Amino acid sequence: MRQINSKKIAEIVCSASNVVDVDIDNISTDSRHVKTGDMFIALRGEKFDGHDFVKDVLNKGASLVMVDHLIKDVSAMRQIVVSDTLEAYGMIGAYIRSQFNGVVIGLTGSAGKTTTKEELKFILSKFAPVYATSGNFNNFVGVPKTLCDMDLDAKYAIIEMGMSAKGEIEKMVKLVKPDMAIVTNVYPMHIEFFPNLQAIAEAKAEIFTGLKKGGTAFINEDTNFADVLEKRAEEHGAKVIEFGKDNHPNAHFELATDGEHYLYNAWCVLSVVQELGLDVAKAASYLKDFGALEGRGKHWKLKFSKGDYTLIDDSYSGQPEAMKFAIQSLDKMKTEGRKIVVLGKMAELGDFSKQKHIEIGEALAQSDVDIVIGVCPETKDMLAQLPANKKQFYFENKDGVSDFLLNKCLQNKDTVLIKGARYSSELYKVAEELIRQGRS
Repeated sequence: MRQINSKKIAEIVCSASNVVDVDIDNISTDSRHVKTGDMFIALRGEKFDGHDFVKDVLNKGASLVMVDHLIKDVSAMRQIVVSDTLEAYGMIGAYIRSQFNGVVIGLTGSAGKTTTKEELKFILSKFAPVYATSGNFNNFVGVPKTLCDMDLDAKYAIIEMGMSAKGEIEKMVKLVKPDMAIVTNVYPMHIEFFPNLQAIAEAKAEIFTGLKKGGTAFINEDTNFADVLEKRAEEHGAKVIEFGKDNHPNAHFELATDGEHYLYNAWCVLSVVQELGLDVAKAASYLKDFGALEGRGKHWKLKFSKGDYTLIDDSYSGQPEAMKFAIQSLDKMKTEGRKIVVLGKMAELGDFSKQKHIEIGEALAQSDVDIVIGVCPETKDMLAQLPANKKQFYFENKDGVSDFLLNKCLQNKDTVLIKGARYSSELYKVAEELIRQGRS
């Protein structure tokens, strides 16, 4: 973050507080990580209230705090008082973004957001300095943080935005104000909170409401309700560029990881490169050097007592379409040993849950997967679709899955895919345990 004076911060957030005159070069919302000279913003969450830690952070050396009411027994000159600290955090982020002179690329979608963001960052960095969202800081708190931490000397900035409800992206994109906006796809992610799939498309299309005048919209032409996305983009005056099977930059490339979804990521990235006026052939030549991310399809070569095996760790997300893509990719792989899948529940599907789990079971039934392990009660509907020639095992939760794989299931040269909703199935912990033991 570029240094900002405390008086200027008060002005940015429209606070009348008379505060001490200090320069701030870092903002924190986590009291555990506050350093000397920081400004601490007290946010209210479901489990914690940052206001409870104001005295602690000042004692640790914080120069300033932002609060929604004056905290007793603390110098008023160390407190910037606002009506809503989260909103004020966003205002600071928006101010810093306004100081950025490069190209801002906003990105959203039901699946593949983070991988596409990282791939775009990797490729654009071959041409100029790039700043991008760290990890998946793509929500109401993550986007202001991302904007506050912007490298103002970069030429390109890639800001990821996620959502689980109508209006969330619209609120964030007003802060981001992208020059370009990407929608990777529209799938029934978080459909529990929407009346139908088109409503999800409309929520994703909110990213176009914040596009700068004359901005460019990149839309996956093969995704659900691509026509809705295009219409909304045009309504906001955007130039629309579609990417997909029949419409993408004409450049030869190789990918480090097989799978149709990885092709879409590459087509999206090359479309952006082309629109920026950069060398598409050069960009395409680097794609083979970009591998899958941890938890998002990365392949691990691991060892165990009986030999070695391959783990495909795709445990970050359990979205239905992404799960189908993962199964299809495994199905097409040429392997020396058996193919094993460990699948957890798919979350936030509401009334669609049973049908979506059945669909995954049907996809597995048509594949050449040898063994299916279902984790969590919802996967019983999936397992019920399997033919008798496919071995199946069931676990109520993640407990015991890694031990079962290592000591009772795995054989030399097997390939194991692990995928499921991260926090509700917690299969990422199984993947972590396998990686820990297999690398030791």
